[in-house]
Amino acid sequence: MNNTLLRVRDLRVDFGAHAVVRGVNFDLSAGETVGLVGESGSGKSTLARAILRLLQAAQGSVEFLGLDLLKCPPAALRAQRRGLQIVFQDPLASLDPRMTVGETIAEPLKVFEPGLSAGARRQKVGDMLQRVGLSSEVSGRYPHEFSGGQCQRIGIARAMILSPKLLICDEIVSSLDVSIQGQIVNLLLDLQDAGMAVLFISHNLAVVRHLCHRVLVMYLGKLVEIAPCDALFASPVHPYTRALLAAVPHMPHAAVAAAPAAPGEPASSGEPAASGEVDTPGEVDAPGEVAALDLTASGCAFRDRCPYALPVCETSDPPLLEVAPGHWAACHRSHETLNGLFCAS
Repeated sequence: MNNTLLRVRDLRVDFGAHAVVRGVNFDLSAGETVGLVGESGSGKSTLARAILRLLQAAQGSVEFLGLDLLKCPPAALRAQRRGLQIVFQDPLASLDPRMTVGETIAEPLKVFEPGLSAGARRQKVGDMLQRVGLSSEVSGRYPHEFSGGQCQRIGIARAMILSPKLLICDEIVSSLDVSIQGQIVNLLLDLQDAGMAVLFISHNLAVVRHLCHRVLVMYLGKLVEIAPCDALFASPVHPYTRALLAAVPHMPHAAVAAAPAAPGEPASSGEPAASGEVDTPGEVDAPGEVAALDLTASGCAFRDRCPYALPVCETSDPPLLEVAPGHWAACHRSHETLNGLFCAS
């Protein structure tokens, strides 16, 4: 696409001898919001940090406006930081306890807009605080004086003060009340209209569905499905995606509920996974273990939890292939799923 802002190719991140992110490929366009979902420990936050070069990638490329961030020198990378911002999952840990809220939000302005007067900075900080639902009068207070949700909004204000081209949101609504979640989501929708691209990491599939244009599904460090948001929720292809959506209670439009039942497979009720539904035997390991993948291992990483695994799944890792226009999945049986013929072996 001509308006492609971010292009990630064959990105891999290793922790010691283990790959925690592997073979990740996707594009992000200006004004587009892409959701990144998956279980805890699947590598979502690691991917976000590798994109921003907060972690060192083992291989691959991350092109931002045509510049490979993984290869550019420190001075060039620093110049690009203005257009690349992240809001971290733990709001209190990401704020300096010795700085007031106003100083925290104003710090990026001091670095990238040193010509602004103190009065102009205060005005911008006050406007941004109001934009995220806080009064400009709180700028003289310290982070410990706020709730977790308020600290998250302060982190969002700090990230947006420079009007970045790409904003990465790492579980930014998980600590917020529902009403504040709606306010932040509406704010992100406004930023879409202004042309800002957003990579939205979340466990809240309802928010992802409302906010995102496309969804990336990650399992054990690998993208297993990429699809337009409506297509993913209407017709998920990968068994992991089906199980992920089926585990969400009271989600009548989740794809597992809408998908036609395969021969020998009971119709879905839209409730969490039950007998005859897509289920994933066993539990995921602790976050520190789940993404510790053996680079020499063969086969599909999901095979031991997949009720539809075939012998080929033991020996061949399925590539991410386009199964419908704009819909990609990494499953040996993806076309069976797409045609409603998916049944247990």
